[in-house]
Amino acid sequence: MIKKKLQEKQIKALKAGEKVRLSTIRYILSRIKNEEIKKRCELSDDEGIFIIKKIIKELNESIEVFKKGKRDDLVEQAKAQLLVARSFLPPELTDDELREEIKKIIGDNQKILEQDKKAIISICFRQLRSKADSQRIVKILREYVDL
Repeated sequence: MIKKKLQEKQIKALKAGEKVRLSTIRYILSRIKNEEIKKRCELSDDEGIFIIKKIIKELNESIEVFKKGKRDDLVEQAKAQLLVARSFLPPELTDDELREEIKKIIGDNQKILEQDKKAIISICFRQLRSKADSQRIVKILREYVDL
């Protein structure tokens, strides 16, 4: 679904002559395609969203480096790319919604939690990484589990 949406937006950007939007979408699609080749199967929407989040993280890091190097032209270009990449992310869960999801995961995996408290972190990440930032997941998880 996310890949199809990106391909549709790519065509619109091409027809409208939006160079920054087009190049950013092409970059995202190429990263998704490379991952599909690596895994030898089509990616799920969650995996596609995870790749977009990685790209956003890289762009934020690039902006900081460009600022330190006083390259305002590259800062503006990276910010424009960042806006395009963020437009493809679904809205994140609110804190209350995230708490409910984490409570449900903890309830469903009570035996694993009793054996290894840290294992619940990976379970939460696997199920919620496309719905919320990892730092928020850990913060709220600590409210319910003593890590």
